[in-house]
Amino acid sequence: MPSTEYVRTMASYNLWQNESLVEAANSLGEKDRKLDRGSFFGSIQQTFSHILWGDQSWISRFTETELPSGTIPDSINHFADWQAFKVERARFDKVIVDWALTLDADWFEGDLTWYSGAVGRNVSKPKKMLTIQLFNHQTHHRGQIHAMLTAAGAKPQDTDVPFMPDRFMLGR
Repeated sequence: MPSTEYVRTMASYNLWQNESLVEAANSLGEKDRKLDRGSFFGSIQQTFSHILWGDQSWISRFTETELPSGTIPDSINHFADWQAFKVERARFDKVIVDWALTLDADWFEGDLTWYSGAVGRNVSKPKKMLTIQLFNHQTHHRGQIHAMLTAAGAKPQDTDVPFMPDRFMLGR
């Protein structure tokens, strides 16, 4: 189950993978980033936008800060400008790292209740489960981006956790 070590490792992994995929996406032109490739959220850029919107949604629930605007369908255009997206992605990755560094073991106890637009009602689930959801959601959709980038001829870095460069590991 999640722990402070798990969250810090996954926050590090998130930072590493986002840098890798954004760098690879930078090698493509705007047309290629926005091309509908038949993935769940359409294009590389729209999938990036959805992930960031999702990250902001979960962290806002965990920290009781303001939710991003819009709904899941809106999330694909939440960050439609590539340059603005890159700035916000880098900024928010630091927010996730800072959140990870402030957690203590007690934070994971109990449930979190929130209004889910996806199901249209209040939902309560264990914080441990929702922490897994944050990082699983990122990894799932980044895998889609990785596949789209590779198919487009871009070359993202490796994705295996054991090969994460030490410079990304929190506390090292």
